[in-house]
Amino acid sequence: MKHKMVLATLLGLLLHSQSVMASKDAADGLQDWGQWQVVGEAQLSWLFFDVYRSQLLAPQGIYQVSDDVSPHPIALRIQYQRDISRQQLLDATLDQWEKMGVDKSTRNQWIAKLYDIFPSVSDGQQLIYVSDGKTGKFYYLTEQKPLQMIGTVDDKSLNDGFLGIWLSPNSQYPKLRAQLIGMNR
Repeated sequence: MKHKMVLATLLGLLLHSQSVMASKDAADGLQDWGQWQVVGEAQLSWLFFDVYRSQLLAPQGIYQVSDDVSPHPIALRIQYQRDISRQQLLDATLDQWEKMGVDKSTRNQWIAKLYDIFPSVSDGQQLIYVSDGKTGKFYYLTEQKPLQMIGTVDDKSLNDGFLGIWLSPNSQYPKLRAQLIGMNR
């Protein structure tokens, strides 16, 4: 009987350590997002002005189209081609969510979270959003400063809502979406 208890305890410890190692490996995998393959690229222009160039990356360079806009780890890299204030970024984000039919209460909750994260951006600077499919991290890259994490999203609905601006079938920019998810290869 004593041997069975010891064996059960050892088995439990082994399973727990494997679970911890698996979650560490998954977290480490997201740390390597810069090594992921490009799924697609797109240019957003408004009238005669280039606004930003975007790239979608995934570990294997493939985006799985499904009802979930972030069904697996992905990274969205946006390189700005003009100066845009934080308030302009927030206003544009709210506008996109409104056009996508996100209710006002949800939009307000989400934008309050992004208000504490979004910086003003200048020509050449990048915002990068890396998602594990449920949560995500925002990074900011400038020519003067190395890559820095500027915020996290722990809410799956906000994670999907943010990525949905580019990846949802009801995105306001269907051609940009098609380019990003690799439909135009």
